[in-house]
Amino acid sequence: MENAIDGILLIDKNEGESSYDVVRKVKSAFNARKGMKTGHAGTLDPFATGMLVILLGQGTKLSPFIMSERKVYLATVMLGVETDTLDPTGQVIRSSRISDLSPEVIEEKTRCFVGNIRQSPPIYSAVKYRGTRAYKLARKGIEFDLQTRTVTIDSLQIISVDLPEVTFKIKCSSGTYIRSLGADIARELGTCGHVKSLRRMACGSFDIESALNSNEIRAENDSKLRERVLDLRDALPVMQEIEVESLLADKIRQGYQPALADLFDSCDMIECKEGYAKIVERKSLLAIVALTGDRAAKSGKLKIERVFC
Repeated sequence: MENAIDGILLIDKNEGESSYDVVRKVKSAFNARKGMKTGHAGTLDPFATGMLVILLGQGTKLSPFIMSERKVYLATVMLGVETDTLDPTGQVIRSSRISDLSPEVIEEKTRCFVGNIRQSPPIYSAVKYRGTRAYKLARKGIEFDLQTRTVTIDSLQIISVDLPEVTFKIKCSSGTYIRSLGADIARELGTCGHVKSLRRMACGSFDIESALNSNEIRAENDSKLRERVLDLRDALPVMQEIEVESLLADKIRQGYQPALADLFDSCDMIECKEGYAKIVERKSLLAIVALTGDRAAKSGKLKIERVFC
């Protein structure tokens, strides 16, 4: 396929666009045929801006690995007003008085959110409830309760306090709903609130400074857009690598499941960490594997998760 391209594209999404809007713009810019797979690794709500990782061709196979990366956000919480969507697009459902909160008081009261916490997804979200997207039920006025889930907040830093607004920098695990976190923070501060603005600053090793503004995605800019595509190997820069020779690479492409011993000539398995690793041939990504067990004692296990043609 002449228009096929494999890799990822880092886009700075603008307010008002859906994540799917950006995917469509990218496909149109590349004049992609229907056979070219395109997607994204982690939705941003239309009101939010910032890092959106677009997956191209075989890059779509990287989705679970990129989506599991830590994210960094800037979120401004508007205290005293809660909306049904927990963001500025919803209807006001509650208002409350705001006490005199100093940065020191806010910092003290929000420490409880750092670490593993339980949170409920917003009812206006894509989470499914008995097979139906929650936001579809919410729009129909149907009442339901979504199960809480455990997420991890690595850090929660106060950037500014200009009541009724408080801006935080948040580093968190995949699956964290910042809208829910904002509402929970407001309740901890003795009031209610919603996330007024949200910007994703980083995804894994990639920060927003490396991203292309979505306004610059245009069909006439095709060659420049292609220059911004990161190849498959570079899409997971911190994942450890195991380099293999062509003979073994060909066998893996044909469905061969290698043993640890097959890789000893290419990599000292004692030095490899438990977890995922990239198998690379001639600087190109061949596969992603899961490594488990005691490799030093040669009793570890290896399982291929994805193969890239």
